[in-house]
Amino acid sequence: MSADDQAFLDVLSSIPTDLKRYSADVADYIDKSVEKASEVLRETLSKQPWIPESMRPKPPPPEPVFIALPTSAYEKVQIWVSGHKILTGAIVLTTGVVLYRTYKSTKHARKTRKAKRARSGGRLEVVVVAGSPSLPLTRSLSLDLERKGFIVFVVCNSIEDEMMTQNMARPDIRPLTIDITDPPSAGASIERFASYLQDRHAPVPGAKANHLTMKAVILIPSLNYQTSPIATIPPSSFADLFNTHLLQPILTIQSFLPLLTARLGTSAEKTPPKVLVFTPSIISSINPPFHAPEATVCSALSAFTEVLTAELRPLSIPVTHMQLGTFDLAGFTPEKERGASSEKRNVSGGYHQPGLIMAPPSEHVETLTWPESARHVYGRNYVNQSSSAISAGRIKGLRGSPLRDLHNAVFDVIDGSKTSPVVRVGLGASVYGFVGRWVPRTLVSYMMGIRQVDEVPSWSASSAHGSPRPGSAGSQYVGSGGGSDLGVETSQDFVSIPMEHGDSQVWRESFVG
Repeated sequence: MSADDQAFLDVLSSIPTDLKRYSADVADYIDKSVEKASEVLRETLSKQPWIPESMRPKPPPPEPVFIALPTSAYEKVQIWVSGHKILTGAIVLTTGVVLYRTYKSTKHARKTRKAKRARSGGRLEVVVVAGSPSLPLTRSLSLDLERKGFIVFVVCNSIEDEMMTQNMARPDIRPLTIDITDPPSAGASIERFASYLQDRHAPVPGAKANHLTMKAVILIPSLNYQTSPIATIPPSSFADLFNTHLLQPILTIQSFLPLLTARLGTSAEKTPPKVLVFTPSIISSINPPFHAPEATVCSALSAFTEVLTAELRPLSIPVTHMQLGTFDLAGFTPEKERGASSEKRNVSGGYHQPGLIMAPPSEHVETLTWPESARHVYGRNYVNQSSSAISAGRIKGLRGSPLRDLHNAVFDVIDGSKTSPVVRVGLGASVYGFVGRWVPRTLVSYMMGIRQVDEVPSWSASSAHGSPRPGSAGSQYVGSGGGSDLGVETSQDFVSIPMEHGDSQVWRESFVG
């Protein structure tokens, strides 16, 4: 059989099937048409009066009428949820996370925090706070730890620090005098303190004497820094800053390392003391313009803490880096001091004390003391950045976290509830950490009011004749850190060189003997 014959037979075999389908479609159409025509005819005849009642066909039943009943709130919610499933899932997830965190924070706040005591009621645990007693943070933390049952020793470097510690009027807050600038004297002070810990102490005469246990060493460096363009900060101010804010904390920890790495007491099962290092984290997270002192010192302290952690980890001595946000320290700042700080803030736009929320100054007088060229190049951006909502380590309009959050976090680190090497606490600590890691720096600078400077003064030849030296009449450099004047210089190592027409000024080294 040929291919043409096979094709013809295939066409003939498909004819019955197609004919059956077409005939079924035609029959269905005819049935529907006849049924519709019969319904129309029945309805028409049922309305004719000339047809007798007995012979008149009954009209078709009316179509059912659906009455829209008002839906309840529950039904509306069901309808909305069925139409927005993805959004509903996101809302449920967010609500669950918020409720869980609220439950955890409530449970965390209600936790009982008390230091271990002897059966006779005497105190057994010692905490060393290495911070200036003049800092509100040092005073508040010392008082809280003493209230929770610790014996608190505050490291003092001078007679004034000892007097401030004694003025707290707490028998278990005691000064620990250590002169870190004199290594032999510092070593002798540490030996006396170690002997004190190894001796037995009775809370009252006649009671059982017990050994004391050192639980932690808390390092609180200075939290006040000047804000100013790098070009207007004298080099001697940088040297003083590194000595007081960076070198002094490092030497303090170095003095305590022999005591930390030694096991005091007779029991080998005693847990080693913990080391807590406090640093402000807002400025060092984003490194904004005009904050070189704080950004440099805090970054160096963070690196030092990481190295210290790596060195003490094999000795099972935990080191915790406490990254601080903004706190409300109004309760630990005297009213007179707050008034003076507010006054200085009006005079010096860069002054900032963490925890005190003050309105930005209406006029930045500090920029008037800068050289003309520095004021022209940096002045507008400095004023914009200083008055922005997120400048100087503060969030405009917010008072800061309560100190209770810091107190609870410190106790949880001491008793081992928190084992993380980095603990962020305080308003803005976590947010600025996220911003510093993921948000582009150009966007952060733009949000802080930094704009492009289009007109830059041209360089001109300088003349050293008649140039005033720093500290002399007609030459004054005002720093804004901590409300102190760091710029009035008496050193002869550097001289200021005024440019023609007063449009520029630079620092250069003087080789004059």
